[in-house]
Amino acid sequence: MSWIPKDPAYRIEALQFHRVEEMEIWSANSDGYSFTISFFESFAGAGFHARPGYVASWRPLYGDRGAIKIIGSPFKSFDEAEVACDAMLKHLLSD
Repeated sequence: MSWIPKDPAYRIEALQFHRVEEMEIWSANSDGYSFTISFFESFAGAGFHARPGYVASWRPLYGDRGAIKIIGSPFKSFDEAEVACDAMLKHLLSD
């Protein structure tokens, strides 16, 4: 299990699995922010193309702003991507 901050103000909800075409996507919303983790297997095939791994991104839940990729993406494991999302939420809430 990945690291989750103990302070409830910094916890994101459990990521929920959603399958879109040939990709696996997990998403979570917390404190006005939306987080997405997408798994990319290879450059080939239909859909988005990126280095293989777990790509994490965030955006404000409300408004017209596009997603922002979290530094370090793509990650080697889902747990690494989840920890990055937790850290980003903590950073966003500290501002």
